[in-house]
Amino acid sequence: MFLIDTSRDGKPVYDPIVNQSLDNYLINDKKILGHGFMMYINRPSVIIGVNQNAFAEVNMTYLREHGVELVRRTSGGGAVYHDMGNLVFENIVVGDPGDRSQWADYEGFANPVLTALHEMGATAATLRPHSDLVINQHKFTGMTMVKSGDAYAAGGTLMYDMNIEAASQALHPSEQRIVGKWVDSNRSEIENLRGYLAPEYQQLDSDGFREAFLKHLFHVDRLADIETVRLTDEDWAIIDQRLADKYQTVDWNYGQNPGFNRYREIDVAAGRLGVNLMVSDDVITRAVVYSDFGSEKIAAKLEKALTGTRLTADDLREALGKRWLKKVLDDSDRSAFMTALLIPKQ
Repeated sequence: MFLIDTSRDGKPVYDPIVNQSLDNYLINDKKILGHGFMMYINRPSVIIGVNQNAFAEVNMTYLREHGVELVRRTSGGGAVYHDMGNLVFENIVVGDPGDRSQWADYEGFANPVLTALHEMGATAATLRPHSDLVINQHKFTGMTMVKSGDAYAAGGTLMYDMNIEAASQALHPSEQRIVGKWVDSNRSEIENLRGYLAPEYQQLDSDGFREAFLKHLFHVDRLADIETVRLTDEDWAIIDQRLADKYQTVDWNYGQNPGFNRYREIDVAAGRLGVNLMVSDDVITRAVVYSDFGSEKIAAKLEKALTGTRLTADDLREALGKRWLKKVLDDSDRSAFMTALLIPKQ
């Protein structure tokens, strides 16, 4: 096993959108033969699974008010909260590494992590079938996997000193209107590892804990002794392009919910208005409206008005020109909303 250094220009990357895109690049493009391991830290964010409806999983108001980012990953699993006290690890396996690593073998990937934590004093950490790592019967990670040909990523988190109250607030959805089929999160009681570690590991910051953990995982005295692969400028150029094309877009992170492919949101005089859309051949075939103002009746009527509307200025002007809507949105609000709807990609 070797270490994959995800730093850029010698500095750690804390951007969750960048970090969550790395596994996709490594198993689809870079494809370094063997068994790699990477570990990074994200600033406050909520990471949702590829098949989840963000509005059923996340308190969007809390995210906006507290500067928490929403990020959709390319693998399955549930919604999780990340911050600077929560460390993400991923095994990147390409081909046959010769170390018995196998797709879907959660125990095989969990055991080295658990061994390192046991050496650091957290001897009660264990694997709970089939993919949760727990301590004191409380979860500190739920592992996920994603596969592409002969390559796959298998990872999870180590909750060292995460803000559990913030996680609870962020993952408490406020939207009750949505209906549909998607993958729900399995809510579990969670626990930080810090208090279970030996005293010398309890005073570290998250970067210090990461370094100590990697030394135990690789059985070395210095990080410099670990075989390491570093991403090149050429790698980062490709990653940057993927971010611009997909992973940094609103449509991917907010709009790519089951049954939808586009999301638009604007601030209006009365509050905030958002709409999730399914657009096919420039026609809105499905719409769900979210707002922190107005009534359920108005939202339902706006959804009906938008559904079946072609994305042209004339058609939208007609759909948004209803008398009942003018009582809620003034001319400038409706103009701004129409402009947002006409943006093909965001």
